[in-house]
Order: sequence, then structure tokens, then C-alpha cells
Amino acid sequence: MSEAEVSQGSDDGRASDQTRRRFLTAATSVVGAAGVVGVAVPFLGSWNPSEKAKAAGAPVKADISKILPGQMLVVEWRGKPVYVLRRTPEQIAGLSSIDGDLKDPMSEGADQPAYVEGSPRSINEEYLVVVGLCTHLGCAPKFRPEVGAADLGGDSWLGGFFCPCHGSKFDLAGRVYKGVPAAANLIIPPHSFEGENVLVVGVDTEVA
Repeated sequence: MSEAEVSQGSDDGRASDQTRRRFLTAATSVVGAAGVVGVAVPFLGSWNPSEKAKAAGAPVKADISKILPGQMLVVEWRGKPVYVLRRTPEQIAGLSSIDGDLKDPMSEGADQPAYVEGSPRSINEEYLVVVGLCTHLGCAPKFRPEVGAADLGGDSWLGGFFCPCHGSKFDLAGRVYKGVPAAANLIIPPHSFEGENVLVVGVDTEVA
């Protein structure tokens, strides 16, 4: 797993430091769950604009051609980690089966672009693109893809994201479970695709 360097700018004060800590947590702890084997979470740094441009909200491009089904990578956009998950056909098929366990299964109150709809919450249902910050207090959830994890609900857990700070859980579409502190689904940033292999975070998809 590769890691891109995180800028250590000195102008942002405590707020910047806190964001940086969360970002590093996202990059380093996503694969920290005990017993998870073969979870690859690369940290992309190529194609990123300058630090000044990123701070201004410049789009970020990522080559997604090497992500295998079931794998996730992390890119940085506006100082935040963005999780890019390539879901398997089985993972996609299982999304609708847990609607009853979720607070907002159809994402009616979610922060997401209008062109993202349905249970998959994606333009291309194979790829989930979400901001990797818990909607409770902004901690970085861990990627927990293993099915049936005993500490996350056993047979009812089909994989997703778990925030160890306060126990919030999200499914493989970033939808929040009932009975946890987080009230909303993970945020989906504006994004689009250039061809099949390039993801652009920060630029909305054009809707005909």
C-alpha cells in the first residue's frame, strides 16, 4: 500500500491540524481491522494539483484502472479523504437486502449530487465515491469488507465502513445504520469519469 505525502502547511492552525489528523487516520487505519486479509487501500498522490490549488478546491484526477473488485483506494480532495470503492457484483446485489436496517436507505436526506440515485448511490454502480469522514463528529471510518463480522452484527453485516470512535456503521453504499450516533449517510462529493479509467473528484457529471 502506497501513501502520498500530506502537506504540513502552517497557515491553517488547529482546524488544519485536526483535518490532517483525520486524513492520516483515513489513509493508515482503513486496513487496521484485525482478521481482514487482502484488503488493498492504495493512497493516490499522482495527478493531484498543487497545495494552493487543492486548498482552493481544485478537482483531483485518479487513475482507477488498477483497482480490483472489492478493493478501495483513498484520494485527497479539499483536504479530505475520499474513498473510492470498486464493488463486486455480489456486494452490489446485497445492497437492497439491508434497507430495513438503515436510517435513510434511499438517501432522501443525504448530502449528495442529484445525479446520484438509488441504493448504489453512484454514477456507475460498480464504483462508490464518498467523503471518508463520519457524519457524526468527522472521524475516519475504517473499511470493513468482511461479511458476517461478529463485532459488527454477525450475519447481518455484509461489509461496509465502521467508525471506531463512537460506533457508527455504514454499508457499502455509505448509508448509515439505525441505532448508531451518526444521523446521515456519508457525503458523496461532486465527481465524474473521463473514459473508463479516470475519476475526477470535484467536477459534476453533466446530465443531459
